[in-house]
Amino acid sequence: MSGIAGIVDSRGVAYPLYYALHALQHRGQEAAGISTFDGLVFHMHKGPGQLSEVFCEKVLDRLVGNVGVGQVLYTQKAHRGRTENIQPFNFTFKNHKLSITVSVALINRETLRSEYEGKGHIFSTTTNAELIAAMIAHELISGVSAEDAFVNTMKRLSGAYAGVAVLDGVLYAFRDPLGTKPLCFGKTDFGFVVVSESEALDILSGTFEGDVRPGELLTITDDGISRRQVLESDHKAYCVFEYVYIARPDSVLDGVLVYDARRKIGACLAKNPPKADLVSPVPDSGIAFATGYASESGIPYIEGLLKNRYVGRTFIMPAQSLRENAVRMKMNPVRRHVAGKSVILVDDSIVRGTTSLRIVDMVKDFGADEVHLRIGSPPIVAPCYFGIDLATREELIAAGLNVESIREKIHATTLQYVSTEDLVASIGIPAEDLCMGCSSGRFPLEIPGECSGCCRKITPVKN
Repeated sequence: MSGIAGIVDSRGVAYPLYYALHALQHRGQEAAGISTFDGLVFHMHKGPGQLSEVFCEKVLDRLVGNVGVGQVLYTQKAHRGRTENIQPFNFTFKNHKLSITVSVALINRETLRSEYEGKGHIFSTTTNAELIAAMIAHELISGVSAEDAFVNTMKRLSGAYAGVAVLDGVLYAFRDPLGTKPLCFGKTDFGFVVVSESEALDILSGTFEGDVRPGELLTITDDGISRRQVLESDHKAYCVFEYVYIARPDSVLDGVLVYDARRKIGACLAKNPPKADLVSPVPDSGIAFATGYASESGIPYIEGLLKNRYVGRTFIMPAQSLRENAVRMKMNPVRRHVAGKSVILVDDSIVRGTTSLRIVDMVKDFGADEVHLRIGSPPIVAPCYFGIDLATREELIAAGLNVESIREKIHATTLQYVSTEDLVASIGIPAEDLCMGCSSGRFPLEIPGECSGCCRKITPVKN
């Protein structure tokens, strides 16, 4: 989920990186870091907390250089709370200087890590970023070119990844062959930008040039961008959860405006609406869905819940107890809107069900007669192995209960999920090019102990 950015800018990159990461703050709130290169050495600052807590003007002024990378961090709970895992990472070896940050979940992580430990590498973190850096370093030491070091490394990675790195003053960007992790690039008046989502380009007044193609490596200097296709897959596996929840609504991911996809999903949910007085989103992630639902159903769109803008996203809070306690801090019902009314609440997903239960009960406590819950994703029945911290199968409410049982458990009057067919049609990408493992249990790569069912065939590209 983490948000990453890499920038080449003739004026200096510290402030552009800060602004880009600010636009990506929704992707990670645990930590933030920026590394810049001045032609001789790296300058880095990173720490736990949100971007504004880690950086100030005095710090940014010290980060000199015309090329750099940065990240806002989200980690899965197994690696959470370890400050040594905060990226970017800087390395010096032989005559090379490398700074790297990635959003990555590797299927073959343990095999690769064991291999490079056997080659003498001592890991100081639990991150895949350090592992990938070790692989790049070993390639360089063997005598291959800088670009081929990235190419050879990409060919050995299995999983979902998007990364940016500065090697000897040159910016590189790379994306997994299934396209599971988003990554795009653009141009400004002063250089080039690579970011997780397109709205980070907008904040820099940049021009969107395109998505980094799945399996592609970009090499970026002051003179321009060269593109090299490293790997190809017979089908892609764009993450459905990006379109449903993770990405900002104003992002364009692989040609799809996220807001439009969510509005269409909401409209699909309204095919057979109950008799109700208002349609209300669960803010903020339910807003686009609810506008589509209200427009299609003709039921008035009225905000029955208002959000405290100073509380972060409960989904990515590191502990379940924090998520539950944050619900009342995060939002409050508008009593005069919901009291004595039949309310349709529209949300993006139900994961554990605890948050949904608290929201439904809260709206009823404020006087709602009925609460009809409509969900913009199918039931989540399996964990994610590609970087989304969806909880274990035992924690997922839909893994062991049918829809009616879930409805009873969360105290909703009625409950309806969007169908897989409507979800696919709303996004506008063929089902075979989407990863829907969390709702189907069928994954695009072989997962030990899981039913893969639809593994993609990945092949190296001959150059």
